[in-house]
Amino acid sequence: MTASPSSINRPAVLGVSLWVGLLIGISRWVGLQSYQWFPVQASTAAPLVDGLFSFETAIGTFVFLAVASVMGWVILRHRAEKYDATDAEPIEGNTKLEIIWTAIPFVLVMAIAVYAMKVNTRLGVLGPMEHIHLADAKEQQGGYPGDRLPAETIEVVARQWSWEFRYPEAGVSSTELHLPVDQPLTFRLVSEDVLHGFYIPAFRLKQDVIPGRAINFNLTPTRIGRYRLRDSQFSGTWFAANQADVVVDSQADYQAWLNQAAGLPLQAGISDAVTEYQKRLQQTPTPGWATVKPAPPPQVNVPGSNALPHDA
Repeated sequence: MTASPSSINRPAVLGVSLWVGLLIGISRWVGLQSYQWFPVQASTAAPLVDGLFSFETAIGTFVFLAVASVMGWVILRHRAEKYDATDAEPIEGNTKLEIIWTAIPFVLVMAIAVYAMKVNTRLGVLGPMEHIHLADAKEQQGGYPGDRLPAETIEVVARQWSWEFRYPEAGVSSTELHLPVDQPLTFRLVSEDVLHGFYIPAFRLKQDVIPGRAINFNLTPTRIGRYRLRDSQFSGTWFAANQADVVVDSQADYQAWLNQAAGLPLQAGISDAVTEYQKRLQQTPTPGWATVKPAPPPQVNVPGSNALPHDA
């Protein structure tokens, strides 16, 4: 007796199942390898973000390999014979196949969405956003709205092109960001001019700094070390030089740094953009295209150093 057309081809099902299992194993391995593509984890947010990226990488790898497998099978198994110039067999739509290739991407996309929402909810990094007028605040109050913030809040002032960090309770300002380890912190992000991006790769957190807005941004450092803050937005010619060191100290070292900084006089802070601008003027006194002249370095208690090695 011949098998009916509707009977299950067990060897084919077994072969496809084994191949899918192999693809799943490879995808999981690639997802685990993705953890090595990042800098060190230095905040409570880092493991959550890395886990989401690993999950997305594994799914992306599986989809890529699955599609490549189908293409390879079709090319090798169903290619036309040599010198065969006849038309292919006219095949109408396959409802079952259409349902399958619609349902699988839907499930994968929804899985990524649910995972991403859970991570975003657990992070909870973005606080309230206030509309402010920095010019009026400086003229009427002698400073920024953040100058009278609670002790656990650090004000971050972004400008073209330098970062300034203010510690209201200690009366300290610096162009090098110091943070206590394992201590929840709130940053109040303010821009003096254009859109900037507050981005510390080791913390896996990034937030736009919007002109006319004061944005509260929360994070908790978890690893002692020296890291790098970068401007993630295109804010002008020298935006890539708008960087600063982030130093995570023990609680005792952090307090000692604050006490020492409070007794230091104000001096010019670090601004790599100003240095680069002056060097360019010396080399080419009359540049072709007009550029924004960097603002003078802020007056701070602690300039810090941009020559020390950092972990990320």
